[in-house]
Amino acid sequence: MSFSTRRSWMAVGVLLPLITLSACSPPTEQQKTQPARPSAELASFYGQKLAFGPCGDYATTPADAKLFTSGKTFECARLRVPLDYDDPDGKTAQIALLRVPARGASMGSLLLNSGGPGGAGMQFAVLTAGALARSPITERFDLIGFDPRGVGASEPAVDCLTDGELRSGELPYEFIVSAGTYTEADTRRLVERCAERSGGEQALAAIASRDTVRDMDVLRAALGDKQLNFFGQSYGTRIGTLYAEAFPRNVRAMILDGAVEPGLGLADRRLSQYAGFQRSFDQMAADCAKRPDCPLGADPSQATKIFQDSVRPLLKRPVPAGDGRRLSYDDAVNAVIGGLYAREAWPAITAGIAEVRAGRGDKLRQLGEAVSPSDGSGGNFVEANYAIACMDEERLTPRQVDEFEGRIHKVAPFVDSGRGVGGARDGCEFWPAKPKPAYPLPDRIEGVAPTLTISITGDPSTPYDAGVKLAEVLGGKVLAVDGEQHTILSSGKSACVNDIAATYLTTLQTPTGDSRCAL
Repeated sequence: MSFSTRRSWMAVGVLLPLITLSACSPPTEQQKTQPARPSAELASFYGQKLAFGPCGDYATTPADAKLFTSGKTFECARLRVPLDYDDPDGKTAQIALLRVPARGASMGSLLLNSGGPGGAGMQFAVLTAGALARSPITERFDLIGFDPRGVGASEPAVDCLTDGELRSGELPYEFIVSAGTYTEADTRRLVERCAERSGGEQALAAIASRDTVRDMDVLRAALGDKQLNFFGQSYGTRIGTLYAEAFPRNVRAMILDGAVEPGLGLADRRLSQYAGFQRSFDQMAADCAKRPDCPLGADPSQATKIFQDSVRPLLKRPVPAGDGRRLSYDDAVNAVIGGLYAREAWPAITAGIAEVRAGRGDKLRQLGEAVSPSDGSGGNFVEANYAIACMDEERLTPRQVDEFEGRIHKVAPFVDSGRGVGGARDGCEFWPAKPKPAYPLPDRIEGVAPTLTISITGDPSTPYDAGVKLAEVLGGKVLAVDGEQHTILSSGKSACVNDIAATYLTTLQTPTGDSRCAL
């Protein structure tokens, strides 16, 4: 399973005022070209009029219910799209969206994606609007947060397990990087439950990122925009790039924050991700070692072993974690990984490790729940994450899974349970449709307007070099940001990043090679 950017941790930005922008170049022929006309079969979808209204009925969680009614200007609607674009006269799906109107004269819409896959876009629009409340971005653009197909308030939505089953962990979604042992019956049962509760096998077959990209173009037209303005973070950089590949002439501006490596398949990309987690774990251990009470010891080179010694006993004996719950080995490791997404969560991780060594798991359980709620309060993120990945990624045989797990243990030994390999499986092996691979991407996508990729030097999940490579694929510019966290623009906490992004969106000026920010 990929790890989401829907984190509760946001680092505080400390700025370097290096905001140098290149001169605005004249429009290219591509930029002057009108968007490609849709086929006759899709004309009714592209020509639909959105009926915006109050957002209260779109909430799928208590938090959304409160959030969606917190602003009088929020407007919501549903977009009708084909469930299967190869059968436009067949069943349809409904894409839920929330609009935060521009505070001033609008230049058009700015579509947002929060990451995941599986991240809800409607709440992301509200949160981003609040974080960028004083930015030219919210002054000049209508923010559009949409729940991608299968996610949140969109219909049909992925629903695999009851809230009770999620809490118990009876059927996990991560069958590879786990200490458990799983069988064909486990993976088959999970897929059957997903089909039963999510609208059938046809719905599960129509949830790929490439399907979402086509929805985005229908949404662009329904909003009345000739070209797309897009901001995506983490997984959102994947669908942004896929959109640029599918509809290059339809791109006006695109900001991609925390880029997913464009040239790697599933195994190599996840190995790169876990190597990044190990790097961040080592950084956290070095920071912790400066304090006399550090539970990982005074020698950072021994921190991985101390961590293993602390959590491996949970394999046989989970510890109490409050409210009658217990913390398992997988719970502990997943909580630590989630906390590594932002430096400000490091103290919570080390406090949780210290508590585990004392026989309790309350703190790591709380950290894990903050990152990825297992009681349904976080919507259907976990389930949608799993389902979309099944349609986006290559499938692995049991033998390939064993090899892959062994390679992960080498690059990220802190997640090694000590049980060796074997017993893991690809949770998508019985998915009812072949994947529509989202990666690897071409070495170059031609005909796209200038794009802006933001890449943080110490990003634990999407390495800095991945952003450089993505900028090369798109022929765009990369903005380097010195810091230790995953993504930055949506937090609004870096004036340096905010100013460069706003200038780019409003004028299409991209930063020069010496532009750099720091957190």
